[in-house]
Amino acid sequence: MKEFHNFGNRYRLNNWCILKTYMLICYFSNTEPIIMEYNILSPNIFEGILTVTVSRPEALNALNTSFFEEMDHLLSAVENDPAVGVLVITGEGKAFVAGADIAEMVNMTPTDANRFSLRGQQIFRKMEQIEKPVIAAINGYVLGGGLELALACDIRVASGSAKFGQPEVNLGLIPGFAATQRLSRLIGLGNALWLLMTAETINAQEALRIGLVQKVFEESNVVIEAQKMAALILAKGPSAVRKIKNVVRNGLEMDFDTACKLEASEFGSLFGNEGTVGMRAFLEKRKPNWNH
Repeated sequence: MKEFHNFGNRYRLNNWCILKTYMLICYFSNTEPIIMEYNILSPNIFEGILTVTVSRPEALNALNTSFFEEMDHLLSAVENDPAVGVLVITGEGKAFVAGADIAEMVNMTPTDANRFSLRGQQIFRKMEQIEKPVIAAINGYVLGGGLELALACDIRVASGSAKFGQPEVNLGLIPGFAATQRLSRLIGLGNALWLLMTAETINAQEALRIGLVQKVFEESNVVIEAQKMAALILAKGPSAVRKIKNVVRNGLEMDFDTACKLEASEFGSLFGNEGTVGMRAFLEKRKPNWNH
C-alpha cells in the first residue's frame, strides 16, 4: 500500500493547484470557469483522492458563512472533475470542526439565523447527493456543526482521541444543519435524543459502539487510513460505486418496494458495460480494467 502523505506541489494535477492561498477552477456548462480563492479549505489531490482540510485552527475550524461558500464551490468542482474519485475531509489542529462560529451567530436576527441554517443544510445535502464517495477523517473535537458535517459524509473514521457531541442545548439552541434528522436515521431515535437533549460528549469507542463511526484508528494515522480506504474504493468498479451511493441514499427516502425497483434498474444498467468487464475478468482470473 502506498503511503498517502506529503501532499503539495509535487502532486499538483489537472485543475487543482496548491498555492499560498488555494485556488480552484470550477466548471459550469456554458459559462467561463469560476476562480475560487480558498482561505478556509486546503485541498490536495493524489491518485484520484482529494483530501480537503478545514483550516481555521485558531477558531477550532468553526463553520462560518465563508466555509459554506467555499465548500459549495468545491463540491461543484469535485462533481465535474473526472480526476477526483473520492473526497476525504479532515480538520487542522486539535479539532475536526468544533461547531458553528458563535462569534458570527451571536448578533443574528431570527431571519438571519434561519438563512444561515438553510444554507448549511443546502451544502451538506449537496455533499450527500454528489455521486462520489465522501469520507470524514475525524480528529479531535467534532461538535455541533462539525458533527453535522461528519453526518453528511458517507463514511466516518475517527482517531482514538476524538470527542463527539451536539452541545447546542447548552446555548439554548437546537442544531441547525440537520442533526435532528440525520442522527436518528443513523444511530436510532433513542441514541439521537440522548445526545441531542443531554449535550453529552462521547469518545471514539462509544461512537463506534453506537454506529456513529465505522472505524477508529490512532490519531496520527486517521487521515492516512481514510486515504487507504478511499484507495480501496477507487479500485472497485467506478460506476458500481456511484450507483451504490445513489441507491442506498435515495432508497432510504422511498418505500421498500420502490427502492427495490431502483436497485433492480441500476443492477441491470451495469450489464453490457462495467459489470460485464468485471464478470469477464473474474472468469478469466485477472484484475478488471475499468477504463475499457
